[in-house]
Amino acid sequence: MTTPSKGALSGVRILDMATVLAAPFGATLCADHGADVVKLELPDGSDPLRGLQPAGLWFKVANRGKRGLSLDVRKPRGRELLLKMLPDFDVLVENFRTGTMDRWGLDKDTLLAANPRLVILRLTGFGQTGPYAARPGFARIFEAMSGFTNLAGEEGGAPLHMNFPVGDAVAGVFAAFSIASEIARLRGDPQARGCEVDLAATEALFRLLDPLAVEHEKLGLVRRPAGNCASYTAPSNMYMSSERVFFSLVASSNPIFVRLASAVGRPEWTTDPRFATNPARVANLRALDEMLAAWFIARPWSEIESTLEAEGIPFSKVYSIEDIERDPQFIAREAIVRLPDAEHGSLPAPCIVPRVPGREMPVPRTGPATGEHNAELLGAYGVDAVSLEALRAQGVV
Repeated sequence: MTTPSKGALSGVRILDMATVLAAPFGATLCADHGADVVKLELPDGSDPLRGLQPAGLWFKVANRGKRGLSLDVRKPRGRELLLKMLPDFDVLVENFRTGTMDRWGLDKDTLLAANPRLVILRLTGFGQTGPYAARPGFARIFEAMSGFTNLAGEEGGAPLHMNFPVGDAVAGVFAAFSIASEIARLRGDPQARGCEVDLAATEALFRLLDPLAVEHEKLGLVRRPAGNCASYTAPSNMYMSSERVFFSLVASSNPIFVRLASAVGRPEWTTDPRFATNPARVANLRALDEMLAAWFIARPWSEIESTLEAEGIPFSKVYSIEDIERDPQFIAREAIVRLPDAEHGSLPAPCIVPRVPGREMPVPRTGPATGEHNAELLGAYGVDAVSLEALRAQGVV
C-alpha cells in the first residue's frame, strides 16, 4: 500500500483573498503540491465563481484542497484579525483592482509591517502601473489584448475565443510559478525579506507568444488567424473522416512526412519540390491539404486511425469529455480523480500535475463552503464561540 507523501510546498501557508478564477487557480495548484491554503471570502459568499455555470460545482473543483474562512477585511475588526493572522502566512494572494487594498488600509507597507517575509501576489489584468492599471479585466479581455485571440479563427474571418477562460488558467499557472519561485528564494535565505509580486494576466498570455515580436521586427510579419492550419509548419491541420469524425494531425518533420506520404499511397510527395521540405510544404499548403483532406474524407475513422497508428504519425481525434473519460491512456494514469465532497460524496476533477515518481500525493477535498473553517482558523487567535457569534452578528465573519 502506498503512503501519501508531502508535496514540495508542504509547510507553505497561503492566504487566498482572490475571487473568480485566475489567482485562486494559482493558489489551488500550490495546494495540490502540499501548501496549506486558506480561502478567505466575504461573509456573504459573493465570489462570482460560486454563481457561474455549473453553479457551485465549478467553485468546488477550482478551489479544491483549501480551508474556508469568511472575514470582511474592509471593517476595522476584520482588518485587525487579518493583520493578526498574517505572521503565520507566507503568501497573500489578491486580485482586486489596483489600489483597492490600499483603500482598505491594507497597503503593502502595512502588510509587510505585519509580516516582513510575506509574499504579496497581486494578479490583475494589466499590472499595478501604466495607464490601464485601474481597468477591470476578464479572461477574454486578456486574451484579446495579448494577441492570443488574434491567432484563432478562420482565415479572413472573425477571431475566435474558446469556450473556456484560458486567459485565467494561464495567469493562474504563472501565479503558482511566481509563488514557488519566491518560496525558493525565501527558503534559501533566512534573512530575505518579503516582496510584492506584480503579475499582469495580459502579460502572462503575451509571454506565451515568443515569436510574434521578433518575426514582426525582422520579417514584417503579422501573424493572423489561419483556421486549423499552422502558418509555420505543414502539414498540421484538422481533418475529417467519412462519418465526420474530426481529428488533428501533425507531420511537419521530414521523417514523419515520409511516413505519411507512404501511408496515403503518395510516396512521390517526398521528392516533389513542392513538398520535400517544411518551408516548401508551408508555401504550398493549400495543394497539399486538399489532397490529404480528400484521402481522409473518403475513409472511415477506423481505417484512418489504424493506418496512422501503424505508421507512427502524431494524430488525435478531437476529444470531448466523454472521450477523455473512456480513453485507456487517461484511465491507466488515473487522470480523473474523485475529490471527497460533503454534499455530493465525491466529484470528478483533473489529477494533480505534474507527477513525481515515488511521491504519491493525497487527493484533495473539494473547495470549502463560505467560512466553513472559521471556528478552527479564528480560534487559534483567541476567537471563541461566543466571540465568533458576535462577529457573525456584526457581519465581520
